[in-house]
Amino acid sequence: MTATHRRQFLQYASLLTGAPWLATPQAWAADAYPTKPLSLVVPYPAGGASDTAARIFGESIGKSLKQQVVVENYGGGTGLIGANKVLSAQADGYTFFHGSINEVFLAPMLNPSARYTPKDFSLVAPISEAHIVLLARNGLQADSLDKVIALAKQSSAKPLTYATVGIDSIYHLMGEALAARVGASLLHVPYKGGAPALQGVAGGEVDLAILPYQTSFDAMQAQGRLKIVTSFSKELPAPLAPVPLISQSQLVPDFAYTISGGYFVKQGCPAERVSILRNAIGAALLSPDIRARLEAEGRTVAQPIDSQAAANQVFDQYLQRVAELMRTVGRKPVA
Repeated sequence: MTATHRRQFLQYASLLTGAPWLATPQAWAADAYPTKPLSLVVPYPAGGASDTAARIFGESIGKSLKQQVVVENYGGGTGLIGANKVLSAQADGYTFFHGSINEVFLAPMLNPSARYTPKDFSLVAPISEAHIVLLARNGLQADSLDKVIALAKQSSAKPLTYATVGIDSIYHLMGEALAARVGASLLHVPYKGGAPALQGVAGGEVDLAILPYQTSFDAMQAQGRLKIVTSFSKELPAPLAPVPLISQSQLVPDFAYTISGGYFVKQGCPAERVSILRNAIGAALLSPDIRARLEAEGRTVAQPIDSQAAANQVFDQYLQRVAELMRTVGRKPVA
């Protein structure tokens, strides 16, 4: 642990042990939280990148709060089902969301069937940036992004297919943007989450997949089941050093994207409870073991924040980034 991280950890430890809500039994009696298990909603099936990260965080958060954190998976609808599960629960801090710009921002802005807006959520704390990669099925005659692009241009009569976690996800928009930029045809094939999309490309159902990186990709590549063609990152955590960077492309070296994620609650959740949850998330973010596990899974881990004002600022930054991406691909929010 660096000196900076050690100092931050001590500050969080002090905050946790000296906070007013922990000061006396009377304070607990006034508004005890949490007094029962918490539900951590993941908007994709088990086995995907979001699910893996949520289980890493959930274990640590549960220890900090001295309550079990139950991970619940609700796949489908590009995250709409999971998001609605959180918004249909009480705003009491017992249900929180392992969300990203896909479910909190893109889905309600692009999908007319969504019945919520981004502002129906409140960001508790950012947790990480996930690194996005392009995977190719075994047997596809392309082992670099530029070769994939060349092959796509030759295959206009039968477009190359690419899998994502769902319609109007960032991965779907990236595919659209890449195809438009290079003048190639790519056919989108939506799945209900990262795990089934991964199986789609590994099983040869689709030619390509655009997904957040997981360590399982390396093992599947070693087994000859797929190829990791490129990352869409300008830089990567040390464990991902062998994965090619987008800058190695001669055709689109600046086609760089990552996906931001965080923990969200339903708007209106009591500020005191949000603060308690934020402190527990902060302790997880400062754990060397958890940081190492997340970095191995292809995450750039965020630093803790200490106020709702800071969380609101990050929320607004996410919103601006989504608006910029939508402009890039010529999409407008639904009315």
